[in-house]
Amino acid sequence: MEKITSRRNPLCVHMKNLGASRSYREERREFLCDGLKLLEEAVTAGADITNVLASSHLPFPLPVDTSVYFTDSGVINSISTLKNARDTLFTVKMPPSGGFDSCDGTYVLLDGVQDPGNVGTVVRTAFAFGVKGVILTGSCADLYNPKTIRATMGAIFRQKVFSMSSEELAKLRSGGMRFVGAVPGGPGSAVDVIIKNTVIAVGSEGKGLSEEILELCDESISIPISPDCDSLNAAVAAAILMWEAADH
Repeated sequence: MEKITSRRNPLCVHMKNLGASRSYREERREFLCDGLKLLEEAVTAGADITNVLASSHLPFPLPVDTSVYFTDSGVINSISTLKNARDTLFTVKMPPSGGFDSCDGTYVLLDGVQDPGNVGTVVRTAFAFGVKGVILTGSCADLYNPKTIRATMGAIFRQKVFSMSSEELAKLRSGGMRFVGAVPGGPGSAVDVIIKNTVIAVGSEGKGLSEEILELCDESISIPISPDCDSLNAAVAAAILMWEAADH
């Protein structure tokens, strides 16, 4: 295992840029992850792991084509986006940008949800409930932001996620896909309507669904909450709706 001692090593600079810059991630089609637990999830899921930088022993085998380097905790801390860095950093190739492969199954659409923790939590919850795909549209947080990745708790390596424009979504609807929009405190149907084989649209807490997405929706649904509460956290609302759509 090669040892890296300088923070200016090209791999260290590359990893730091992956953690800091969305444009750099998109250009390189690669993203940065922290921690042994997440690395184990990536290995189990068959993710395309490219480089591992560790300051301690790795307790499980890696794919044979993975480049592994050893360093000290100071170098790890200089790269990691965490205040208290873990002892392992690794890079993963982004999966190919695949097209929407089927109109069967339940999908959750996030419209302008900008908090990385919420986006990551929805990806994690979607995987837990067997949702076929998560669709991001509008000004959603970057799927490969380190905060988003951590919030997925490894589901980033297993759950299908699509980025789509409003025009692409309109084509889905014209192709027969049903859309329902979550509307806080509105006159929509209760959540116990059948929402399987449907795109469930959830907007940001501040703005809700955009006009473009609302126009696509065949129906609106509302989660009954206290009249003294304006709205639910976007990830919580999405989780409730995904649970309702799942087979119990």
